Amino acid sequence: MPEGPEIDTDKLRETIDEEIEKEGGTLLRTIALTTAVFAAMAAVASLEAGGTVNEALALKTEATRLQAEASDQWAYYQAKGLKATVAETQKTIWLALDKAPPEELAKNQERYAEDQRKSMEKAKELEIQRDEKGKEADHLMHHHHFYAQSVALLQVSIALGAVAALTRRRLVWIGSILLGLIGAAMFGYAFFGG
Repeated sequence: MPEGPEIDTDKLRETIDEEIEKEGGTLLRTIALTTAVFAAMAAVASLEAGGTVNEALALKTEATRLQAEASDQWAYYQAKGLKATVAETQKTIWLALDKAPPEELAKNQERYAEDQRKSMEKAKELEIQRDEKGKEADHLMHHHHFYAQSVALLQVSIALGAVAALTRRRLVWIGSILLGLIGAAMFGYAFFGG
């Protein structure tokens, strides 16, 4: 005993296919194909946009950390300068009293000067690294903007493709293709080195 009425699905499918052909099936398949290509490209562009912005933010964070380290080195440099000034003042007081300053003061002054030199070198090196990280992050953000614009254009192109499929308007589909190609060009520019 059958569970329900049997429907000839093969005949139904043939009827649907015939109607699609009558109603512009070739156009619909072409619209679907171009829309699918643009959707795939939008997905890749979206991943690239997210990846580049994340990497740029990580580099900016690293640049900020390097700036903090450089600032610490400059503070250390200033502290050693103050200590050297205090040692010089003490030496001057000893000399004003017509007494020989302790040798320790001269050694301290030399050590403070050496500490200052090393601190300044390290601070300048950190600032160079900071600047390199900042430039690299700016470059990535430049690419990110092109990826993001590409995604936006591809999404509008996909939406126009859907409208073209629903209305079966070739002019709307051409607009979809044009926007999609502009979006694809922006993606290519960012991906291949823009």
